[in-house]
Amino acid sequence: MRRNVRARVSTLAPFLTYESDPYIVVGDDGRLMWIMDAFTTSDSYPYSRHYSFGGNHINYARNSVKVVVDAYDGTTTFYVFDPEDPIIAAYRSIFPSLFKDASAMPAGLRKHVRYSELLLKLQAEVYGLYHMTDPEVFYNREDLWAPATKSGVNERGEPTTQPMEPNYVLMKLPGEAGVEFVDILPFTPSNRNNLIGWIAGRSDGANYGKTVVYNFPKTKLVDGPQQIEARIDQNAQLSGQLTLWNQQGSHVRRGNLLVIPMGSALLYAEPIYLQAERSPMPELRFVVLALQDRLAYGPTFETALAGLFGGEVSSMSAAAAPAGTVQHAPPSGAARSPASERKALISEAAKDLADYQRLTAEGRLGEAGQRLEQLKRTLEALSAHPE
Repeated sequence: MRRNVRARVSTLAPFLTYESDPYIVVGDDGRLMWIMDAFTTSDSYPYSRHYSFGGNHINYARNSVKVVVDAYDGTTTFYVFDPEDPIIAAYRSIFPSLFKDASAMPAGLRKHVRYSELLLKLQAEVYGLYHMTDPEVFYNREDLWAPATKSGVNERGEPTTQPMEPNYVLMKLPGEAGVEFVDILPFTPSNRNNLIGWIAGRSDGANYGKTVVYNFPKTKLVDGPQQIEARIDQNAQLSGQLTLWNQQGSHVRRGNLLVIPMGSALLYAEPIYLQAERSPMPELRFVVLALQDRLAYGPTFETALAGLFGGEVSSMSAAAAPAGTVQHAPPSGAARSPASERKALISEAAKDLADYQRLTAEGRLGEAGQRLEQLKRTLEALSAHPE
């Protein structure tokens, strides 16, 4: 009777709070399963500040339960991932047959469990204030942080500023040996737009449920998403083209601004889409790439890289070689000019990106992570390459 996943779990356990974004996975047996994060919450925890969470004002929240729903027969299982939560312990005593231990979850499903996006947003909001440990600094709010913001449009199609959403990425965290699946969200100082740090929620193995925060040095200015988008708007050619496209009958849509760590620098990437008023499907028109001191764009990722690192003139036309074109290496022992080496690195980066996207779509996340690491190494080589 209740075929909607949200309605199903809410009827079975209405005393839990649920994330509104269930995701579907494929188990090792080939069956499709929906996974949904569930929380125990309270608004009565002593001496604790209230925050908005899942439509309610609460001051206690734990992501204690993962709910798995078989997409074919509707079998629903509640797995407890935080047995130390006293609220879920009480519910387990009341409904002993409803919950199972996390250890009972099949390994094929366990590897798909991820850090809750809703919880990370709440933790980032709290951490922005309570990362200050010096009483005087805390009292004066001298080092207040806020999740970074980006440009967007409201329901009427008008430009507005929106908080950035956490992004799930495959990356190697600083100081770690392997690639991980993490949920990241950058911070800016309150009422300022430069980056000051970022928080990451970890999902893999023994690190599941842990968060880690990285700070940028206060003595060095690191551009934030709003500053990168301001540089895009201040570019004469880009600004004129965006204004032209944003006329009646079409709308410019900005994709998620990605921040890609590469060595000691950050690469910013933002896709720009054009959507016709009568069409629900936006079309990718060009990609903008930026470093701290440079900005380039092109109809593909490869052409934008050529503009950023190869000295090519940025253009919105598709006259450049198509993405994925592989440059053949010169004969063994033959010297290559700096320009040809840059072009070879750009082609290699484009191929790594294409392979990463293909492997991710195929669900081969381990190989996709290796390709992402190769892409970062290629970008680092490009950044260090002489002009």
